[in-house]
Amino acid sequence: MDKINIGIVVASDRAFEGIYEDISGKAIEEVLNEYILNQCEYFYRLVQDDQKMIEQALIELCDDQKCDLIVTTGGTGPALRDVTPEATQGVCEKMMPGFGELMRQASLKYVPTAILSRQTAGIRNRCFILNLPGKPKSIRECLEAVFPAIPYCIDLIGGAFIEANDKNIKIFRPKS
Repeated sequence: MDKINIGIVVASDRAFEGIYEDISGKAIEEVLNEYILNQCEYFYRLVQDDQKMIEQALIELCDDQKCDLIVTTGGTGPALRDVTPEATQGVCEKMMPGFGELMRQASLKYVPTAILSRQTAGIRNRCFILNLPGKPKSIRECLEAVFPAIPYCIDLIGGAFIEANDKNIKIFRPKS
């Protein structure tokens, strides 16, 4: 079974400055550990809500750490400092807008302000990048909605083969 390299990028001025502890990055790791059977190596980056810093973290995780998957949290709202989608678009060769559409649709079942979220996804080289909201509950809801398509997407771009834990999540790969 392939080892999976996973980057987690937390974009938060307040967590970066130590005003509060990051819990969203830990929430991502917790959910992915429930979903993925492969051995996972996590590369964690905590950055300010700054487009250049986010872009640098994404590039380093894709190009140097050879991550198959990068999941970001934070910076997807409408506030002036929320620039994670712009950073993602700035480093990706292809954008995958369907992921953001599905996450917003899933979140709207729980909160009407989900429409304010701008999360998206994209591809850089052989790495799939997914933007998630910042709250652990929302992270779980969004990952539950989109994860079934992520392993096959990573297959298509030449990344590592992800084995899913069928007890916790059902993924989809077309039968060949």
